[in-house]
Amino acid sequence: MLLVLNTLFWCVPLYILAIIKLLMPTHRLRLGVLKGLNRIALAWIATNNWWIRHWLKPRFDIHLPDDLSPDAWWLILVNHRSWTDIFILQFALYGHTPMPRFFLKRQLIWIPVIGFAWWALEFPFMRRYSREHLARDPGLAQRDLETTRRMCESAQELPMAIYNFAEGTRFTSAKHSAQQSPYNHLLKPKAGGSAQVIHLLGARLAGIIDITLDYRQSSTSFWAFLCGRSDDISLYARRLDIPDWMIGGDYSSDMMYKERFQAWLNALWHDKDRLLSRCSG
Repeated sequence: MLLVLNTLFWCVPLYILAIIKLLMPTHRLRLGVLKGLNRIALAWIATNNWWIRHWLKPRFDIHLPDDLSPDAWWLILVNHRSWTDIFILQFALYGHTPMPRFFLKRQLIWIPVIGFAWWALEFPFMRRYSREHLARDPGLAQRDLETTRRMCESAQELPMAIYNFAEGTRFTSAKHSAQQSPYNHLLKPKAGGSAQVIHLLGARLAGIIDITLDYRQSSTSFWAFLCGRSDDISLYARRLDIPDWMIGGDYSSDMMYKERFQAWLNALWHDKDRLLSRCSG
């Protein structure tokens, strides 16, 4: 109930500003309205954090680096377990990083109330075609790349924290088995979205924040979280510098760069898997 009331309350001014943004005749004016939309979204996050802290009283074990900034640009790579992930990340990173954006399945734009809010805030909606569709029409992949490009153009002017759940879907034992994942606790990561963000934002990024979420001692159910029935949930974050070789590379056309980027991301996922194995031990 608190989540619903908070969302409905802040959606009123957000919808008003979203309509004003549509009517703005210039990019500079639309950018000014987007700043106001960001402040409303951050107020929604702050209010959520308040009732989560004082009502649910979750047992979060949060480890953050000291050198984060809300005035810088960040790419955040994180494993994906549940809708709860978003609220944990926003709780942990509020005040340490700028307004978050994350990749969404295009179908989510039809969720009542918040689908329009995500659209107004210029979240990237991805189509995520199946391999069979891409094999029949390889040009479909360019649509998601174009969506990422538009988000990164906006990010050139406003600090942004781009959340990328590189596995592309929530972890389940069935998905883990179907993928024949080489990791004990994770699905295989997808490199294309991260590579595109680094290609488009380049040196503007202050770094990569590698986050590992550990639910092993708790339920991953979002409903259990909202009911205050979640146990210990751990978040481990570390800041990584972007290697020089990544800047300026073209993931879509340079096969050597693509293989090197995939190898780098796979190594990062092996590090996550080892961390989760140590925690579970």
